[in-house]
Amino acid sequence: MKRALLLDRDGVINRRPREGEYITRWQEVEFLPGVPEAIQAAKRADFAVIVVTNQRCVAKELITAAELEALHRRMCDSLASAGAVIDAIYYCPHDLQPACNCRKPAPGMLLTAAHEHRLDLSKSWMVGDSEVDIAAARNAGCKAARLLSPGEKADQRAEVTTTTLFEAVQVVLRTVTAGGVETQAPAPRGAPASPMSSRVPCS
Repeated sequence: MKRALLLDRDGVINRRPREGEYITRWQEVEFLPGVPEAIQAAKRADFAVIVVTNQRCVAKELITAAELEALHRRMCDSLASAGAVIDAIYYCPHDLQPACNCRKPAPGMLLTAAHEHRLDLSKSWMVGDSEVDIAAARNAGCKAARLLSPGEKADQRAEVTTTTLFEAVQVVLRTVTAGGVETQAPAPRGAPASPMSSRVPCS
């Protein structure tokens, strides 16, 4: 079984839109500095790289599922052209209510990715910029790295806290190489995502 780097999208791979806004067009995608290099480093260390993202904009009818998937494929193609290969993108298109089992902090997308890609979640890392991402990591039974905004306090529930994906990957790889953070991750809680959650294969 493989280990994986499970990435949130907005605020980790690309610049997060303003509160209450959503990315609905390719022209709005701005990759953050160091992202291609971070993904390259993870792949060289034999990590699968998979994106798991809440995309409520589909439920709000700001973008269709087909349009979102096309945007995700373009993201994958653009990063791949820079040598940064993403294995798949999983997204939850649902609104807050009724509750589903794929919208983070529920672990459904992570559990589905683990099943479909034969991942060992206990040796995998979730990288996100919100408490929701860290809770999803805990619910799925994997470790967590939290990206902090300027002035934000460290998240005590995450094994790693830093400010960029590149820095997070460097710390994770040093930890793995040194054999650190070997505490047993909690067992997964919850079920895989429902068929209504969606996956975009990228490689």
